[in-house]
Amino acid sequence: MSVRQIRFVIGDAPPSRLDKALARDVPAEASLSRTRLARLIDEGAVAVDGAVVQDPKARVAAGAAVTVAVEAAQESHILPEQIELDVIFEDADLIVVNKPAGMVVHPAPGTASGTLVNALLAHCGAALSGVGGVKRPGIVHRIDKDTSGLLVVAKSDAAHHGLAAQFEAHSVARYYQALVYGVPDANDPRLRGIRGARFEPGNILKLTTQLARHKTDRQKQAVLFEGGRHAITRARTLERFGTPAVLALMECWLETGRTHQIRVHMAHAGHGLVGDPTYGGKRKLPAKALSEDAAEAVKCFNRQALHAAVLGFQHPVNGETVRFEAPLPADMMQLLDLLRPPLT
Repeated sequence: MSVRQIRFVIGDAPPSRLDKALARDVPAEASLSRTRLARLIDEGAVAVDGAVVQDPKARVAAGAAVTVAVEAAQESHILPEQIELDVIFEDADLIVVNKPAGMVVHPAPGTASGTLVNALLAHCGAALSGVGGVKRPGIVHRIDKDTSGLLVVAKSDAAHHGLAAQFEAHSVARYYQALVYGVPDANDPRLRGIRGARFEPGNILKLTTQLARHKTDRQKQAVLFEGGRHAITRARTLERFGTPAVLALMECWLETGRTHQIRVHMAHAGHGLVGDPTYGGKRKLPAKALSEDAAEAVKCFNRQALHAAVLGFQHPVNGETVRFEAPLPADMMQLLDLLRPPLT
């Protein structure tokens, strides 16, 4: 296996730890994250002034000559597949795709092929410089199989590390559109009585709970107020449908990003998503609130009506602030068109 030697010099006033000093001064084109550098130190692949150092906490002086031996990235065990992708943006470091509903993000037991990762391996090919020493797309966040919309994926170790840090810091802008039952309203006494729900100025619903895997149904998430992981969702009404209004198109945005967060939070508030099979996505609507065609379309909508519409972050390599948008997919647009009153 080929090995490349990355050589550089530690700059002035280095951090007190070797791993931090390497992360600061390693050339950007090496595409090595601090996590990967720590692993290379442990493997004995880092030499300082000619001597191998395997302690990530070791001190290093300014002017020290560093050599990092990096083996060529291994091929992934996941097979590439020629699957058409809707690419919104791509450069040497990352790719933003508009994932269709029905596509799983990463292979798992029972879904070994046909995933976004399979498609990205074929699409990116040799452009993948290696994430964690393997030629693979760096998945830093996911959306559910039957949710459509935007995902950013790293093509290099450095981009993966930088994106993951932003998701961990909750600094990534993620806006979704969801069709829900009912219309959340600050004047609704029922909502005021739901623990974890409150309204902010502008009729913005804020949901603050803990989330954890359901005790009996391992495929679901459950709302908790002790234990679990902290989760915050905000939502505002974009459009109302029906006479009286029985459905609402909501804009939801995440302060945190937990599994099924929007779906379980909106269900907790009593405004579950249309078509959501896991959190109660089918309800009997009042007679004549909608036209027969619209009511039937709502009843037959076969996935959660949720779309990741906006994604914004700081480019992990060049520092530029970027923002991407993806229009609603055809199935949601057709449903909304049926729900809207005809033009006169």
